[in-house]
Amino acid sequence: MDDYRNTVCDPIGRGAKRAVVVGAGIAGLAAAVRMHRAGWEVVVLERAATRRSSGYLLNLHGPGYDAAERLGLVPALTPRDIGFFTSVLVHADGREKFTVPAAVAQAAVGERALSLFRGDLESVLYDAVAGHVDIRFGTTVRAVTQDPGAVEVVLSDGTRLRADLVIGADGVHSRIRELVFGPESEYLVELNHMVGAFPLDTVPEHVAEGVGTTFLGPRRTAAVMNLGPHRSSAFFTYRSPDPAAELARGAAPALTAAFGDLGRGVAEALRQLAADPTDAYFDSVGQIVIDRWSSGRVVLLGDAAWCVTVFAGYGAALALDGADRLGTALTAHGDDLTAALDSWEQSLRPEVRKRQALARKGIGRFAPPTRVHVWAGDLMLRAIQLPGIRGLVQRSIRRANN
Repeated sequence: MDDYRNTVCDPIGRGAKRAVVVGAGIAGLAAAVRMHRAGWEVVVLERAATRRSSGYLLNLHGPGYDAAERLGLVPALTPRDIGFFTSVLVHADGREKFTVPAAVAQAAVGERALSLFRGDLESVLYDAVAGHVDIRFGTTVRAVTQDPGAVEVVLSDGTRLRADLVIGADGVHSRIRELVFGPESEYLVELNHMVGAFPLDTVPEHVAEGVGTTFLGPRRTAAVMNLGPHRSSAFFTYRSPDPAAELARGAAPALTAAFGDLGRGVAEALRQLAADPTDAYFDSVGQIVIDRWSSGRVVLLGDAAWCVTVFAGYGAALALDGADRLGTALTAHGDDLTAALDSWEQSLRPEVRKRQALARKGIGRFAPPTRVHVWAGDLMLRAIQLPGIRGLVQRSIRRANN
């Protein structure tokens, strides 16, 4: 590895083009897969000291599944597919309201779908490139400079890397976006909600195996999934007029204050979080809105560029699709980097706008504003189990995914 590191620190030679990918999450690793396949030399930089994993779920269907297939990931992802599970709506004390069978969700999204833990998708992506690209953990970017022929990044260890392209895939709080495009405050649109998710080390006692329970109340949602040992997780979202204050409190105190009155599975999950909050994801919900995703030889990808938020339920799919389309555009346009980035952005922007709009409209499903909205949502969930209504819902979901 030392010899390889010395090679990539040299100026760009006459061989393969070089891409520096900042961020080893889904978007960054997908970009590394696609760029390596296109014949580029790839260096991946990751701020964290080691690989991170998290226990919350994501879904790949429609274009998301198609992108995973084009990237060659489906054979490795299929054994990790959780499939569809029974959903139980509960009262605040944990008593059951009603059940939505797994078959309802399966019929709505179709056969070409995968339900995965985020960490499993990242592991498959990592395994696809680990032996082929230089991945450096515990490394950040201090500065970015460009000239007509190359872009140079200065790393936290003092190393300087020259490359043909820098891909900023370092999330909603992107350091690359800050260095090249300006401060986060210019692009982050707060939606005044918080989201928390974490794996459960102990299987929830009050939630049957193969079941996900969900409490939907005014301005908040709590879900606990029991999918067996090392496969269980909790998810929370709630409205907050002051996201900065919630972040300052930290995951365990903030989530306990917002959901501590709930019983059974939620209470168990919060106790586990209080005992060990290290693997918890906790952040405000906001979208990134920026006029252009590239500047010279620097391009933003995934949440760093557009962040559709958890309310869209499409972040991983867009990360995969965006990375795949980027590789395709760069290959199609050869040495004309500007044309490649322009065509890539034009092809992807309509989908991003659509998903961001759907997320803003969908906030009420995750955090209903009033008890009346909760009641209406319950009524709809009960109704979709009726054959005629189910067909309408299926067609609506499929239109949204096309």
